[in-house]
Amino acid sequence: MKQLYILLVFVAFISCKNDEIIEQITNPKDYDTYLSSTNNKTYTRAYSEMEFWSRRLRLDSTGVGDLGPLANAYTLLFETTGNVNYLKSAEKIYKKAISVSANSKDSYTRSLAHNFITQHRFKEAKQLLEESINGLSNKRAAKQLLFDVYLELGEYDKADLILGELKNTNDYNYLIRLAKWNDHNGNLDAAIRNLDQAKSIADSRKSKSLQIWVYTNLADYYSHAGRIKESYNLYLKTLKLQADNSYAKKQIAWIVFSYEKNTKESSRIIDSVMINHKVPDYYLFKSQISEFNKDFSESNNLKNKFIKTIKDGNYGQMYASYLIEVCPAKKAIDIAIKEIMHRPTPEIYSLFAYTQLKLENKGAALSVIRDKVEGKTSNPTSLYYSALIYKANDMDKKVKSLKAVLETAAFELGPLKTKVINDF
Repeated sequence: MKQLYILLVFVAFISCKNDEIIEQITNPKDYDTYLSSTNNKTYTRAYSEMEFWSRRLRLDSTGVGDLGPLANAYTLLFETTGNVNYLKSAEKIYKKAISVSANSKDSYTRSLAHNFITQHRFKEAKQLLEESINGLSNKRAAKQLLFDVYLELGEYDKADLILGELKNTNDYNYLIRLAKWNDHNGNLDAAIRNLDQAKSIADSRKSKSLQIWVYTNLADYYSHAGRIKESYNLYLKTLKLQADNSYAKKQIAWIVFSYEKNTKESSRIIDSVMINHKVPDYYLFKSQISEFNKDFSESNNLKNKFIKTIKDGNYGQMYASYLIEVCPAKKAIDIAIKEIMHRPTPEIYSLFAYTQLKLENKGAALSVIRDKVEGKTSNPTSLYYSALIYKANDMDKKVKSLKAVLETAAFELGPLKTKVINDF
């Protein structure tokens, strides 16, 4: 009996040595109160505002001053529900406001440009903003948005030039864009320092909207740097400010899944979010969970549900990169070509190369990586696709060097991609 006990202890010891020891970071007691389906005060407020300004406008159709608040209410409704039709309604109202306004065209133009950015209609936003800068406008405000657009379109020289013109280390809006720029260039430590400074400004102003934005984005950067506990705490701070913030809850679910490998709890969180906030990419999140649990049938069902939701919806290019990843190769390559024409960034080219690999055109895939991706991005997903393509072309040294980088991005990439990386 004593020998059996010693053997069991030995086996348990060996198992612990071989298994990854995962630090428990999250605790349902921290966030359970935010998962209630009745926790939707932001939606209730936005809907009330929409009804109020709609009534005002019906009473006076010439009330241009009512158009801005009404469009803002529709934008907030989109943010809280994920219903893209609210975003389209805001677009129509901003266009009407531009056409009838005598004194606020510039402000409405920037709002419309921001709406286009949310819809991934970056070229249209660019045209609006460039025309605005050449006319009577708040040029600094327009340049801030134009920096965002140039970065999305891969026009990095223009983005760098505008960032130099905006330089002011005491300006929240400059700091958050400097952080984006540093992150784009692979300097995550600098990006974190920039957002830490922006956070101090937001906290000193006690501006709830600025705090929510900077908390969630800084939390993302912390997690990319492996500072998972700090990331988690910032998502919780966000929920204290806005109990129905769906993004913070989704990211906590990702920590539970990607870091702690607790698929049951992660699914519970996502299911609670999906009650009030219905966006297609939640299906892909749940698909990953199902695949991790080896429920491949359910995983495929969820991917197909995602594809159908996009097809039946009014999303335009908003989910193009996701579709490239999950659609059959022949369909994916058409989407990738269209997206390259829209924004020819290294990240999009890496997806295009991946579709070539899926079509077994490994030589063509390699050419794309060499010409358009290699040395041009530090994005982990792009590096992951690059590694797959190098491996298919028997370039073991390239794969080995990328493997070391990708292993540090395991949390961001998730357990499924990490398993592939471990097998390189």
